[in-house]
Formats: sequence, C-alpha cells, structure tokens
Amino acid sequence: MALYVNTNVSSLNAQNQLTKSGNSLDQAFQRLSSGLRINSAADDAAGLQISNRLTSQINGLNVATRNANDGVSVAQTAEGAMSESTNILQRMRELALQSANGSNSSEDRAALQKEVSSLQSELDRISETTSFGGQKLIDGSFGSKQFQVGANANETISLSLSSTASDSIGGLFAEGSTAGSVFGQATQGPGAAVSYAETTASETLSITSGGSAGSVVVASGSSVTEAAQAINDAGLGVRADATANVEIGGLSSAQGSIFVGEQEFKIGTADTADTLAEKLSAAGLDASSDGSTVSLSASGVDGVKVALTGGELTFDNADEAAGAVTVNTTNGLQSAVTSTLKFSSENSFDVTGGSETTGDVSQTTSKNFVEDINISSVSGAQKAIAVIDGAIADIDGQRADLGAIQNRFQSTISNLSNISENVSAARSRVRDADFAAETAKLTQAQITQQASTTILAQANQRPQAALSLLG
Repeated sequence: MALYVNTNVSSLNAQNQLTKSGNSLDQAFQRLSSGLRINSAADDAAGLQISNRLTSQINGLNVATRNANDGVSVAQTAEGAMSESTNILQRMRELALQSANGSNSSEDRAALQKEVSSLQSELDRISETTSFGGQKLIDGSFGSKQFQVGANANETISLSLSSTASDSIGGLFAEGSTAGSVFGQATQGPGAAVSYAETTASETLSITSGGSAGSVVVASGSSVTEAAQAINDAGLGVRADATANVEIGGLSSAQGSIFVGEQEFKIGTADTADTLAEKLSAAGLDASSDGSTVSLSASGVDGVKVALTGGELTFDNADEAAGAVTVNTTNGLQSAVTSTLKFSSENSFDVTGGSETTGDVSQTTSKNFVEDINISSVSGAQKAIAVIDGAIADIDGQRADLGAIQNRFQSTISNLSNISENVSAARSRVRDADFAAETAKLTQAQITQQASTTILAQANQRPQAALSLLG
C-alpha cells in the first residue's frame, strides 16, 4: 500500500470518530445531569415546541386549580356569614310571633322591639364587615366576578353576591282595604246598646293570589270576625283580619265603659288619655296616647263600643270617612265602630263578588324590607312575619347558589388535577430523558471514545514507518 507522510488518513478518521464519540458522550452527560431529553432546539425542534405548549398548559392548569380553590374559599366565607344572618332572621321571626300574641302589653311589645332593633343592626354589621382578602362580599359591592378556572383565556366561572343588609332583603307584601262594605261603619243610638254591623245576605267571594284561585262563602248574618274566619279557613293565600282603628278624645268628664270586642274597660273622671292608654296596653291591645287622644288599634274583634254613664267624649272612626261621633249622656247615646275587613298576602291578589262583605278592595303591593319591620304593634308583628319569611327566602336563595357553585368549583378542581396529571405524563414522554437508554448510550460513548483514543495514538505512529525507508 502507499505510504504518505503529509496526509495521515488513518489519524483523520480516528479523530473524526473521536469527535463523534465525544459529542455522544457530551449529549449523554447533559441529558443525565438535567434529566431532560430535550435541552435545546437542536435536540428535537418539534419536540421542543410540543413540550413548551404542554408546559404552558400544565402551568395554566395549576394556577387555575389555585384560582378555583380561592373561589371555594370566597363562597364558603360568604355562605358562612349568610348562615349567621339566617339565624338572626329566625330569632326575629320568633320575636314577631311572640309579639303578635294577645297576652302581651304595649310595654312587652316595646321590649321585644328593642331586641329586633339590635338584631337589625347586627344584620347590617355582618353585611358591612364580611370580607375576603380585603374585598367586601355581602354589602352589595361585590357584584358578579369571574374566576379564571382554565389554562386558556375566557375559561371562567361567574360568582355573584348581593347585599344581605336589612335594607336589601325582605318580601313582597300586599295589603288591601275595603270601601263600601257593611263593615267599618260607625253607628250611634240612644238607650239600648248599639250592635256591630253584620251581613244581610250570603255572598260568594272569588279570591286569586299567587297564581291560585278559589271561592269562599260568607253566610248571611256573619260578623266581621266570622267573615274573616271563613276566608282564612279557605286557605287561598290571602289573610283576612278584622281590624278596628279608633281615636278617643275628650275624656276629662267621661264615665262609663269602653268595649273592645267583648272586653270591657271602665273609665272614670280621674282617667286621662294617658291612663286609658295604659289600661288598654296592659290588656295586650295596641294603644297609645298623645296626652289628649287615645289611638287604639285592635285585631280579631268585631269592633269597639262606648257606653257612658256621665260626661261625654269624642269617638272617632279612624278607618272610615264617617267622621267623629260624640257620645252625650244627656240623651243616653251609645256608639260603636265595626271593625274593617282587611286583607294581606305575600303575593298580589284580587277579591271580588263581595259587594256587601268587602265592597271595593283597593290593593297596594310593595317589597318590604327587614329594616322597616316594627313589632311594637300586633299589625306590625303580623306584617313582620311575612317580611322576614321573604328575607329568609332571599338569603336561602343566595346560599343555594353558593352551595351549587362550591360543588361546581370542586368538580372543576378535580377535572383540572386530572388533566394536569395526564398532560404532565404526555410532556414527560416528549421531554424527559430515559435514564435506562441514556446510561446505555453513555457506556457506549465512553467505550467508543476510549477505543478511538487508542486507535488515534496508533494511527499517529504510522508515518514513522517512512523513516525506515530512509535508513
């Protein structure tokens, strides 16, 4: 074979192989030390793009999981505060029911109202102070917020919160008053005691409320309390109450009795408006005095009568336009005011067919709020019950939404964790080094490098053979 000195092809070949084995060894060292198969775009350009996209998705999923957990925390914080607000409303409802009982005096109801006022303030305090990370939740400022629960844009869940303050929660309350019926009239007669008005004919009333409808018969000769009982027994969603509202004045010389339904209250020349109001209040009636006039409201009675044995007083029917009537012992007059039939409901309603029983029923429907309830009177306590029921329903509706969204967040978290796990496995298959394969390559490269180094040493000695020819 030819023998060259200037060009040692065997050495060049050995050097080339040594470079290749060195590169393989460098790559094996890099992969084993980093744990990654792809350390640069040169390792796998397409794989690098794929693994980076998967990394973005995984990082996004992990952040979305934390976001969803924050959403759970917000919902739990708000729902916990609403739970206590519900407890407060339940206590207020108990107080309203207690106040509506006829065994309580005006002083008793005033004492009950003090606790209601305190609870109203606490309801507002909870609403104003409940916060998460400095952000108020149930004071009405939260509104609707979007929680980012996905790795990509616009993958959100909406959470809405509204105020639970006493001026924001309550219930619809419809009230109706009658005009032109036989009830609610003031009568006056000499000698024998006057009587409360009664129906003279049987009537069938048609009642609709909250999408339901029905009828009820009010028999001939019914008193206002009997008519109210018949309507309430029908259970048509409309409550009827026999309510008398009167004003009594000019008591300085009056002697005799005042009858509220069947209850008799004696009055004498020593009685003033203040002392009479105290007597009525002590019996559980809603009575107050301005120093000269007694304002009396009584529910569940056929009316109020006055029978004097001396002096005179003014007896004004505050419900109707009949005006004031004066009782005068000179002619032995007695006076009576028949209770008015009044209606109430949690829904808009209509009452027809009772020309004598109800006359024309005018109705007002409005949302009443917890901040406005006052149980210092029987009528106020009855109204408060309906308003509080509506408020409880308002909060229960929000709590139901919060419970549902907490479960949704939990499902989202579970799904995000599952996706993150699977995408991480996919990225690992693309990006991570297989240590079994890489250690085998490392061993191969090390052996090849050692062999190449040995061969290169021998190849570098081949040109020396030319010296033997020069002898």
